[in-house]
Amino acid sequence: MNAEELKLILEEGEGYRIEFKEALSGIDREMVAFANASGGRLFIGVTDKKAVRGISIDNKLKSQVQDIANQCQPPVKILIEDYNSILIIHVREGDDKPYKCSSGFYLRVGPNAQKLNRNEILEFIKSEGKVRFDELLCTRFNYPKQFDGKKLNDFLSLSAITPPRDKTLALVNLGAAEKQEGKTVFNNLGVLFFSKNLDDIYHHTTVTCALFAGTEKADVQDRRDFNEDILSSIDRGMIFLKQYIPVRYEMTGMPQRREIPEIPYDALREALINAVAHRDYFEKGANVMVEIFDDRIDISNPGGLVKGMSPKDLGKKSVLRNPNIASLLHRVGYIEKMGTGVTKMRKLMRDAGLLPPLFESGYFFTATFRRSGTKGSGRKQPPAKERNEGVNGGVNEGVNLLHAFICDHPGKRTSEISKVLNVPQKTIERWIHKLKAEQKITFVGSPKTGGYEKKEAIV
Repeated sequence: MNAEELKLILEEGEGYRIEFKEALSGIDREMVAFANASGGRLFIGVTDKKAVRGISIDNKLKSQVQDIANQCQPPVKILIEDYNSILIIHVREGDDKPYKCSSGFYLRVGPNAQKLNRNEILEFIKSEGKVRFDELLCTRFNYPKQFDGKKLNDFLSLSAITPPRDKTLALVNLGAAEKQEGKTVFNNLGVLFFSKNLDDIYHHTTVTCALFAGTEKADVQDRRDFNEDILSSIDRGMIFLKQYIPVRYEMTGMPQRREIPEIPYDALREALINAVAHRDYFEKGANVMVEIFDDRIDISNPGGLVKGMSPKDLGKKSVLRNPNIASLLHRVGYIEKMGTGVTKMRKLMRDAGLLPPLFESGYFFTATFRRSGTKGSGRKQPPAKERNEGVNGGVNEGVNLLHAFICDHPGKRTSEISKVLNVPQKTIERWIHKLKAEQKITFVGSPKTGGYEKKEAIV
């Protein structure tokens, strides 16, 4: 441990592998939770709010910590170090799971130690024969050739973490890589988030988006496959959805008018994030699917419900199939709180006066959002012309796509947009000219460093 590493850990805060404690109280629960998961570190003398209070460290205290570890069943393997009045307890992932302390069995779920009931313990024992995809080392990944440092810097910025001089230090602390004989070796978590192009490594990690005419998978109107990295796939999936979701406008009495999409964007985004976070990445024969029909939108992922979960548990409890993926999504704010996705989707639909989403689990887990005009929706389907106009009220498909992208990614220049959307720059410039004429976007900043942003509608 050194000053730079400690600073980075404090900035990152608690996570799947990091726990802060002011004192020794309750550390047996944290020890067995880490041992039952992927291991982790306890920082004794640090508050939940990242304040270093420190503690008095001597051999007696270290012996006490070792005794606590030995009293777990079976004993938890730990290493102890101290730095600047902080006691650091390294807990290894256990070889003899499940581990138990005096108050029961615990498992690390996100940044918390979650107590397991009897059925969860049984399911945990059954599932331990399966290795987690996001923890497996990826020997095919060539570091640093296939590593995108900008994506790491963007991730750290979204996480409010100051980028360290040594990028490998950040990668190791995030659980995305490890050091082996002086080399940096990526695991699948690092590959999913920080590849230059994920499609060069894995094809089954794709998010496939499709628009169909009618209510069946017969007539495909548009299809896009996104597989650059996990965050980009989510962002571009949302751009695709916004391209085809009609929007109405509501007068607020203020200078701006409010856009109200047919289905709340946040509900769809939550479903898409859940699909990416909880899919079974060992299943290589299927992708995450976003499918738009005349009567519904289906968002599905291979893998069904995680072991230990039943349909009645949705919105009530959380069992993570890919805890490391979920942890990094949580760090950048894509996931607000672990296990709240279904509850949030239901609330957003209810607040919008719409029917709740339907959830179906089998080989796939599918969230279905019923569109306006369907039986029992309580809303009239807008005319075909209005539906086709979508978010931009009559602009063509490509311009619609561009507008959605600029709304979600302000400050981008034409050259950057062209690269991301894979559209010639001259075409992008024509679309921009049209959006500017309609006063939907504006250029902000200097000619050399500025970019385009959404222009608020003035009524």
